[in-house]
Amino acid sequence: MEALHTLDGASRSWGPKVQASTEDAPMSTTSDYAPPPVWAWNKPSGGRFANINRPIAGPTHDKELPVGRHPFQLYSLGTPNGQKVTIMFEELLARGHKGAEYDAWLIKIGEGEQFGSGFVAANPNSKIPALIDRSGPKPIRVFESGAILLHLAEKFGEFVPKATDPTRAECLSWLFWQMGSAPYLGGGFGHFYAYAPTKIEYAIDRFAMETKRQLDVLDRRLAESPYLAGDDYTIADIAVWPWYGGLAKGLLYGAGEFLAVTEYKNVQRWADAIGARPAVKRGRIVNRMQGDPASQLRERHDASDFELRTQDKLAAAE
Repeated sequence: MEALHTLDGASRSWGPKVQASTEDAPMSTTSDYAPPPVWAWNKPSGGRFANINRPIAGPTHDKELPVGRHPFQLYSLGTPNGQKVTIMFEELLARGHKGAEYDAWLIKIGEGEQFGSGFVAANPNSKIPALIDRSGPKPIRVFESGAILLHLAEKFGEFVPKATDPTRAECLSWLFWQMGSAPYLGGGFGHFYAYAPTKIEYAIDRFAMETKRQLDVLDRRLAESPYLAGDDYTIADIAVWPWYGGLAKGLLYGAGEFLAVTEYKNVQRWADAIGARPAVKRGRIVNRMQGDPASQLRERHDASDFELRTQDKLAAAE
């Protein structure tokens, strides 16, 4: 047993040390590529997002962002990161916070709209979502989805425990766990499994292993409590659900069977419970550009848009 030391200096055994087998068959390789001494950007990176990936920041063109009539202006796309924020807004509105009204503007990342000058001013990292809070005397930019969730939760006093509540640390721990873990799921596993121009066994195996470990982390936690921070639904659940709830229900990368997601019973229970919330059902379709036209509300400027302006309704009106 391998002994690790806890913060109080005590030695504790956590399980057997795993040794790599020398008898395992070698993993297949796809090329004999040898990296040069200094990398150079001299060809497209390949894959689905090759036309928008680049190694430099800053705007590529001048384009101001539109501004609607509501206190909050969201510039986003209905990816898991975008869904976090629209779900949060819909949850706040469902709790009666009229000051949480928002305009959700579509940013087409496949067309490079995140590199427009206005968007870069809102988020210098050129990633969706970006929020401009115009509820006060001076507009405030907030970028990174976790930061937006925390900003809204603290502004309205909802979905985050108070500073004196011991569950606050648990809530924030899972919120930041998601921010650190999801790139392995999306940029790692999802990219190599679904989007890369060639299937690389090593990359898929490596990120599949990490993704399943993450699912097991969640499953063990959700065996202890109904929600990630404890008994109450918080921004931790709102952050994690679009990524790992979607994965558990087979909605991401067509990888449900490959990752055997039905094995994670506690994650399944949690994913179903959150997915049944009316605010979640509304929030997950905002700024969405794929799937059933009835589940695509490409822009949201009024509560009535969910009934009147989904893609199926707009197509029928033409």
